[in-house]
Formats: sequence, structure tokens, C-alpha cells
Amino acid sequence: MPQLARRLFVLPPDLEGAAQSWLEHGERTPRAARLASSVVLLRDAPTGLETWLGYRPGSSPLGVLAFPGGSLEASDDDAVSWLGPSPQHWAEQMGTDDVGLARRHVVGAIRELFEETGVLLAGPDLSTTVEATSTPEWMRARIAVAEQEKSFTDVLAKRGLSIRTDLLKPLVNWLSPDFAHRRFNTRYFAATVPVNQQPTLLESKGVWGRWVCASKVIAERDTTALGDEVGQENTVGLTLGRLLVPGSEIMLEKMAAANGCIAYLSYKRKAHVYQPKLVEEGGKLMLEVEAAKTVAGEPQRER
Repeated sequence: MPQLARRLFVLPPDLEGAAQSWLEHGERTPRAARLASSVVLLRDAPTGLETWLGYRPGSSPLGVLAFPGGSLEASDDDAVSWLGPSPQHWAEQMGTDDVGLARRHVVGAIRELFEETGVLLAGPDLSTTVEATSTPEWMRARIAVAEQEKSFTDVLAKRGLSIRTDLLKPLVNWLSPDFAHRRFNTRYFAATVPVNQQPTLLESKGVWGRWVCASKVIAERDTTALGDEVGQENTVGLTLGRLLVPGSEIMLEKMAAANGCIAYLSYKRKAHVYQPKLVEEGGKLMLEVEAAKTVAGEPQRER
């Protein structure tokens, strides 16, 4: 297991009220966390590893800016044609004895990625992936799935497609802080974009999303460049730590330090649940995380 270091992160603005209430009224039983899956899309670029970030309207436990993802749904239990590592294998990789839960997270990850970006980890066989998913027909299918007019499994079955679980890689498991009003227990996965596919925003609710260079975003973390570019009321003038949950920021750090997609994906990760805790530092409320150091032997600066 990599060495764990104590890290401090700023408290995002939308959690300040919940944090104050938690302290004032004494600690209570945390609200139940909803199960969620998120997919970190990756590609190599001349400037380094790039990933897809999107704006999330409202108050999302995944952050104002986040990787594609969201809550698991009942339909994620539906029968689906499956290619690649078995649900049993996924359960082992994810450190759980609950094979059904592991299966739900994998199906939910592939569904959420499709809804939010149009990237579809599916194909008729293990050597082929579906191509050109940016057509109006596919956009209609995405909207229908996002609005729960059609199930994701029906969309696949109609086209003779199976989910390609071999195209996903397990990353980490993050649990929202105990004091948050909306809490997620999120399994993060990684994937590269299949041939002849390109992420696009969902017509019905996409506001902003694009490929960002991980090293550039981390280098500019203390500026408001990204928040200003997104241009929303709750992003303008804010630094990176106020836009992302700690888990996303740490993953971006690791991408910035990695020498390309293959290096990042082949890094050995052990199943571990990470959870930010509320602490007071110098009269200021912050989030504390015990997380692996980004680069072995390099001291982490506290944020």
C-alpha cells in the first residue's frame, strides 16, 4: 500500500452551511450515501495526459466540475449482454464480496458515461466497439436513457450490442463527508475513448464540458482560470479546490504526474475507501483526507 499522507483541502462553498450545522447541533447519524459510479476518460496529448471534465448544475456530491458519473439506478440490475471480466472478477478488484453490487457499479459506470458524453463502451464482440456515437440518432437514445424513457439495456439490445467491461479499469472508492446533506458512495473507473468516438455534451442538460490537460489544471490550481472559463455563477472567480471534490483533485494530481495513459492505467491500486473529514485548522473549517502521496518520497504541500 502506498504511504498515506494527511492532506488538507478547502471546504467547497456548497458544503459550508452543512458543516456549520453539523458542528452547532452536535454530530448526528450521517445521512445514507447513495451509490454512484463515475468514469475518468483519458487520452494522451502532446502536452500530457488529458481528461474530460463537465459542469454539474445544482449541488452535486461529485463536485461543481466532475468526471462523468451519477447515481446507480434500478435498471442497472437489468439483464445485459456482457463481454469482458465477470462480475465476480470485478467484485474482487473492487474489494467487495457483493457480486451484484460490483455488477451494478460497472453497468452504472458505462451507462452514465454514455448519457453524459456519448462515449459507449460496447460492441458486438470483444474485438470491436461501436463507432460514430455522435449522430442525431444516438443523441436521441442518450436523452431517452437520461430521462428514463428507455432503459440503457434496451438501447443496447436493440442494436445487438454488449457492454465491454474489459475497457474499464477500477480506480478508487470515495465516500462523501458525514456532514453533507447529499452523500455519494462513488466507485471511480477509468477508460480511454474507443476508436472513432468523441465525447459530446448531452443536448438536454449539458452546459460545459471539455478535455483538459491534467498538468495544466494542476499548475493553475490557485488561479480562477478554469472556473472563469466555465462561466457559471458558481464557478467564476473560484480556484480549483472550490470547484472539485478532494477525490477529483487528487486524481488530477496523479494524472499530471503520470507519464501517459498506459502508465496511469497500469498503476497498482488497492481497494480502499477514502473519506474527507471535517477539521478546524487555524480557525478555518477544512476537509482532511488520508490519501496516498502523488509521487513517492515527495512531501505534499497542504491545501
